[in-house]
Amino acid sequence: MSFPVHRPRRRRRTEPLRGLVRETRLTSSGLVYPMFAVPGTGVRREITSMPGIYQQSVDKLVEECREVAELGIPAVLLFGLPEHKDEVASEASSPDGAVQRAIQAIRKAKLKLIVITDVCLCEYTSHGHCGMIHDGEVLNDPSLTALADAALSHARAGADIVAPSDMMDGRVGAIRKRLDENGFQDLAILSYAAKYSSAFYGPFREAAQSTPQFGDRRSYQMDPANAREAFIEVGEDLAEGADIIMVKPALAYLDVIRRVRERFDVPVAAYNVSGEYAMVKAAATNGWIEEKRAVLEVITGIQRAGASIILTYHAKDIARWLKNGE
Repeated sequence: MSFPVHRPRRRRRTEPLRGLVRETRLTSSGLVYPMFAVPGTGVRREITSMPGIYQQSVDKLVEECREVAELGIPAVLLFGLPEHKDEVASEASSPDGAVQRAIQAIRKAKLKLIVITDVCLCEYTSHGHCGMIHDGEVLNDPSLTALADAALSHARAGADIVAPSDMMDGRVGAIRKRLDENGFQDLAILSYAAKYSSAFYGPFREAAQSTPQFGDRRSYQMDPANAREAFIEVGEDLAEGADIIMVKPALAYLDVIRRVRERFDVPVAAYNVSGEYAMVKAAATNGWIEEKRAVLEVITGIQRAGASIILTYHAKDIARWLKNGE
């Protein structure tokens, strides 16, 4: 059919009509809210480059978790900063670390939240890299032990899901083996499977205090020019025991999210990262865009590309807007 018989605008005439035929329906059920736990008490420091996001001591973090749960957001992702950093990330697996104590506090508060923990070493190393260093090189295999130790400490503290983000080869298998050997066969792994070396991580480096002290992470994070390579990374992680896979960042890699979604029949997550968040916030603050419309358009686009789980710092705002029917 052609005009005038076929008039697609008929379906767009009113908001109820647009809602009725809408293909992608955004809900809060697939949102994950990232949070940053730090040592101490009574600490709540706003991250300069990420307005509205805070480094928080466990007591303050639990207060915000109550708000997150009340908004209907099902899950949080915890990052941690240590008291002291060293060459071997010794505090990453400490039972008294900020992440481990935050997990326990959330459990004690009986909050209905899925607790996901980031498993990496960069926040805990004095050099800021995601693995062990020798002669200026990031060592793969020796790093796996420390990563598995950290994951096990999170499991023992009560995490529901551990999420390795380091991009060392074989880390999912090493973590799966360590968890299984210690009775955590049912603990799920969300793998940062296709994690690209991206300029959009800048604000996170401030939040996690994890800027590399030399070099960069391009020898282990993926080259932004490569899409087919994501199939290799995702396939390897699934073979090693990953239950959910992630593409990170989201906006510059919507094509990767789509292709991974079409090729692998597993839950696909995407991380709407700090730089993506900060750009929207900065533009909205300057009056260049309408924040709510921009955020909902971005998140809908990520979901439309194929992500059923979206990690985003916008999660609380999105949940409020959806809850209020705005």
